[in-house]
Amino acid sequence: MTVSRRTFLGVGAAAGAGLVIGVYFHEKSQSGPDSFAPNAYLRITNDGAITVLVARSEMGQGVRTSLPMILAEELDADWKQIHIEQAPTDSVYGDQMTGGSASIRVMWDPMRKAGAAAREMLVSAAAAEWGVQRSECRSESGNVIHNSGRKLAYGKLVARAAKLPVPTDPPLKDGTKYRCVGQPIARLDIPGKVDGTAQFGIDFRLPGMKYALLARCPVIGGKVASFDDKETRKATGVAYVGKVSDAAVAVVADNVWSAMEGRRVLNVQWDEGPNRDLNTAATVAQLKSSASKHAATLYSAGDVSKVSGHRIESEYQLPWMAHAAMEPGNTTAHFHGDSCEIWSPTQNPQEVQKAVAQALGISDQKVKVNVLLMGGGFGRRLEHDYAVEAALVSKAANAPVQVLWTREDDMRNSTYRPASYHKLSAVLDGHGLPIAFHHRFVSPSINMQKGFPGPTPDVDGDLPDEGSLIYSLPNAQVEYVMTESPVPLGYMRSVYALQVGFASEAFIDELAAMAKKDPLEYRLQLLAKDEEIKFFDTTWKTARMRGVLQLAADKAGWGKPPAGRYQGIACFGCFGTYAAEVVEISMENDQPRVHRVVAALDCGRVVNPNILEQQIQGAVHFALANALRAQITIEKGCIVQGNFDDYQPMRINEVPAVEAYFVQSSESPTGAGEPPVPPLAPALSNAIYAATKKRIRQLPILS
Repeated sequence: MTVSRRTFLGVGAAAGAGLVIGVYFHEKSQSGPDSFAPNAYLRITNDGAITVLVARSEMGQGVRTSLPMILAEELDADWKQIHIEQAPTDSVYGDQMTGGSASIRVMWDPMRKAGAAAREMLVSAAAAEWGVQRSECRSESGNVIHNSGRKLAYGKLVARAAKLPVPTDPPLKDGTKYRCVGQPIARLDIPGKVDGTAQFGIDFRLPGMKYALLARCPVIGGKVASFDDKETRKATGVAYVGKVSDAAVAVVADNVWSAMEGRRVLNVQWDEGPNRDLNTAATVAQLKSSASKHAATLYSAGDVSKVSGHRIESEYQLPWMAHAAMEPGNTTAHFHGDSCEIWSPTQNPQEVQKAVAQALGISDQKVKVNVLLMGGGFGRRLEHDYAVEAALVSKAANAPVQVLWTREDDMRNSTYRPASYHKLSAVLDGHGLPIAFHHRFVSPSINMQKGFPGPTPDVDGDLPDEGSLIYSLPNAQVEYVMTESPVPLGYMRSVYALQVGFASEAFIDELAAMAKKDPLEYRLQLLAKDEEIKFFDTTWKTARMRGVLQLAADKAGWGKPPAGRYQGIACFGCFGTYAAEVVEISMENDQPRVHRVVAALDCGRVVNPNILEQQIQGAVHFALANALRAQITIEKGCIVQGNFDDYQPMRINEVPAVEAYFVQSSESPTGAGEPPVPPLAPALSNAIYAATKKRIRQLPILS
C-alpha cells in the first residue's frame, strides 16, 4: 500500500509508543556461531565489531551517525567499534521513507529498544558464563563487568547471547546517564566524502553498464507522437533507441557523451496535449479566484465573524519552486529476465521497489533496491520516476543501464513545490493586539494529486504538520482552499510550512508596525501566557515558542545592530519543533545584503549537537536562496528555467554568517532538517521593512 508522508509519520509515532517489537525486530535472533544479531538493526561478531544497520537514506542530514548513536547509547557500546551499513529494503524495518524531518523522531524508540534488548542479552550471557546473579553485572563501553572486577568483551559473548530469548520490553537508560547521545561525535560518513570513496548514485558503476538519456516532451503532460532515430543511430557508441512508455524516448550508449549526442540529433514529434497554452499568470489567477470558494478549517478559536473594530488586511503570494539538488536525477538498473536490481539515491526505497515491480510486471520480491548516497534530496527523491525509467530501459536494452538526467532535465521535467496565495486579516484592540486573526491559504494539494487522502477530503495530508498557528488568540481561524493543477507537484523541504510561515509571520510584523510596537516585544506579548494550542494531533506550547524566540533575539543582540544594518525576526512551528530566526541586513543599491542569521531551535533532546548545527545552517542557506531568487515560471506549457543561470543558488560571496543555537531539553526528539526553513523568509522581509519601510508580500524578493 502506498502511504503519504503524513501516514508514515503517524505509523512511526505509534511504533515509537511501544508497538515496535513485532514490526522492527526479528522474532528470533538471526545469529550464527560467530555473530549475534538479535534484531534487524544490529550485528556483533566475535571479534568485537559492532555493525549498526541504518534503515533511512543519507542525503546530508547525518542519519548514518545519529541513528547508530541512539542504538550505541543503549547498547553501552564502545563508539570506536561501531561500523555502519545501509539496511536492505525490507518490510522488517517498517516504512523506510526518509522525509518529514522524521528519521530521529520516528526511530528514537526503535533504535533505543534495539540497543537495550541486545545489552540485556549480553549481560545475561555474561552472568550465565560466570555463574553469578544478573544483578551483579553491568555493561560499559562494549564490555560486561562483574562487581568483582571481572570483564568480558561483547565479542566473547556472542555465541551464548545468541541462544537467549529476545526481550520484548527491555529497560531503557535514564537520559541523565547518557554518554553518547548529546555528544558532538564526528560524522561517520564524512571521511568517505572527503577522500572520494563514498558512493553517490551518480558514481555507481557495473561491468558492461550502458548510459541512457531520455528525450521528454517539454510541455507539461505531453506524450510521444512519433520519432525518427536515423541520425541518432549514426552517433558513435549508441546501442539502443526506443520509446519508454508514452512519455519519453531513451537513447542508450556506451558513455554519457554519446548518449547526449544521440539525443541531440533525435527527431521527436510530440503530442503536446491540453497544457500547451498554460502559463504562470493563469496558474496565479486560478489561485486568486479560488480564494472565494469553499475552505476547509484547519484551526478555529472563538468566532472571527463576530468581531468588529480596526481591521487590517493583506495578501501574500509564493511561486512555483524546484528542488534543484546538486546531484541531478539518476538510477542504475539491471534487469535479469524475471528479476531486477536497482541502485538508486532514493528517499523512498520501498516505493521504488513497488513501482519498478509494477512497471515490469513482476512481484515486489523480485526487485532488489540498494540505497546509495544522494547529493541532496529535499523531497525530490521521494519520487520513483528515475528508477522506473532505468528498469524499463535496462529491460529494453538487455543490459545494465544508468539513467542520467541533465540539469535541464531535472529542472524542466520535475515535480514542483506548488504556488500559493494567502489572504490574511486581523482586528486589533485598543492596544494594537489582535482580537481576531484570519488566514485563508489557497494552494494545490500535493497529496491529493498523488492519490493520498488527507484527514478530510478537502485537507492536504501534510497540513497537520505544516500549517499551524503558533499564537493563542481569542478569535482565530486558519483555512485551506484546495485547488487542482496540471503541474506535477512534489514535496519540497518544509513544504507548506514555508508558505504558511512566510505569510503569517510577515503579517504579524504588519500588525506590530500598526500598533507601533517592537516586533519582538509584540510577539512576546502574544506568547506571554503559558498556553497549549491543539492543532490536529500536535499540541503547541507557547512557553517553548517564547523560549526559542527569546534565545534567538538574545544571541542576535536584538535592537542593537551595527550602524547601517537592520534586523528582522520571525518564528514558526512545524514537525513538532519550535524555530525562531533573526536576520541582519544592509541595503546595497536598493537590494538586501544578508550579513548574519541567528537561528534557535527547540527540537527536544539533541542526539548530536554538531549535526544539528549543520542542519540549521544548511536549512538557512536553502531558505535564503529560495527567498531571494527561486521561482519556476511557465510559458506555453513549458518550464522556463533550466539551469543555475536562471535558477540561481546562493553564491559563496553572498552566504551570511549563520549562528545556530538550541534549547537543552529532555523532551523526545522532534524534527530538525525542515523547521529552520520557514522563519527565514519572513525574518528577511521584516528586516527589509525595517530598512526601507516597504513591505515584501511576494516571493522571490529579487524577482
